[in-house]
Amino acid sequence: MKAYRAQGNFRSGKHNQPFSIDIVAEDEENAKHKIYSNFGSKHRVSRRFVNIENLEEIKPSDSEAPAVKAHFSK
Repeated sequence: MKAYRAQGNFRSGKHNQPFSIDIVAEDEENAKHKIYSNFGSKHRVSRRFVNIENLEEIKPSDSEAPAVKAHFSK
């Protein structure tokens, strides 16, 4: 498993809302799927309204996200 940081925006009403999220995934394709799934379930946003502008692998120590910290603290 690797840590990824995604940056982009999603449609929130009539405006685009920027986001930056750190996530744990097996590969980039799985990371994208988790991001789309997350915004769909939490914000009811269709995948076509989520724009991932940048997705890069990061060192787990660079992340402040609780899920990343918990996964790599073992």
